[in-house]
Amino acid sequence: MNDVGLLVLRLVTGGLMAGHGSQKLIGAFGGPGLEGTAGFMEALGLQPGKYWGTGAALSESSGALTALGFLHPLGPIGTLAAMTMAAVKAHGGKPIWATSGGAELAVVYFAAALALIFTGPGEYSLDRAFGIRLPRALVIVVAAIASVAVAYGIAQPKPEASPDHRAA
Repeated sequence: MNDVGLLVLRLVTGGLMAGHGSQKLIGAFGGPGLEGTAGFMEALGLQPGKYWGTGAALSESSGALTALGFLHPLGPIGTLAAMTMAAVKAHGGKPIWATSGGAELAVVYFAAALALIFTGPGEYSLDRAFGIRLPRALVIVVAAIASVAVAYGIAQPKPEASPDHRAA
């Protein structure tokens, strides 16, 4: 039954995260697409916005890997990176609840991805079906690159709000 639970967790978390990424990347499901995402990233102080928007979109789209249980743990690492940035840069300083603009959903995605990293994808995964196990060194390098990118992004200051200029 544990493997069924992991399958459900992977399909829901990974599938929704992949959809979230496709909103940013290609404008699917009413999303802003890459241009809108780039503008949002720049409003958060992440320059150039196109670079950061593409990174966010691809990190979130790695949810497809999670859903399939393929190339584990690359999908959950992408989710951790994206949701850490979301929690700090987009939702930081607000109450935790989503209704207040807080990081509630980002924290839930983060926790699910972390749980999957610790448990593995389970029996019902493409990795298990094809006998795939990524080299530990590769996983460490990917996690280190993601961590450095997130730390750098978090360190970028948000732009100051521009004063309200009204025509006389």
